[in-house]
Amino acid sequence: MFKVIQRSVGPASLSLLTFKVYAAPKKDSPPKNSVKVDELSLYSVPEGQSKYVEEARSQLEESISQLRHYCEPYTTWCQETYSQTKPKMQNLVQWGLDSYDYLQNAPPGFFPRLGVIGFAGLIGLLLARGSKIKKLVYPPGFMGLAASLYYPQQAIVFAQVSGERLYDWGLRGYIVIEDLWKENFQKPGNVKNSSGTK
Repeated sequence: MFKVIQRSVGPASLSLLTFKVYAAPKKDSPPKNSVKVDELSLYSVPEGQSKYVEEARSQLEESISQLRHYCEPYTTWCQETYSQTKPKMQNLVQWGLDSYDYLQNAPPGFFPRLGVIGFAGLIGLLLARGSKIKKLVYPPGFMGLAASLYYPQQAIVFAQVSGERLYDWGLRGYIVIEDLWKENFQKPGNVKNSSGTK
């Protein structure tokens, strides 16, 4: 037998009065048997063994599968290209933002120097009339000369690094030309036979 203790609160006039209520089951009620979950009709388990059967693919599913299989190399190439290009693009965007901040807070005298350097490039372009090689050499050369007047320390460092790179490229080109010369233009009489005679 269970006894339930409950506190009740009366109407507003008896709001401060609390009392206990005892409840007990009826003595003449028959004992109830509990029902298991499996016995409920809602949760009835079908009899027999169930087996998973895969449905046959429709024509649309087959077409989509073939399309995905055909496009897979291209999508992997695009993903690889994107993963390789993304850091470079982020660096480029960051460089642009840094340049914008620098131009917003430029040191005094920066814009007049920039104007002189740009004007030197235009003079080089005007003097390079007629030849394509001159158009490639004169404007950057005049701009570099004007920039070296305003920024001599950076010009010295740039000249040293550029000189080293040019020397390295020249040496590599010399080695490549020498190898090609030996392979293609050696006289057949100078090459020894396998027997050791000329």
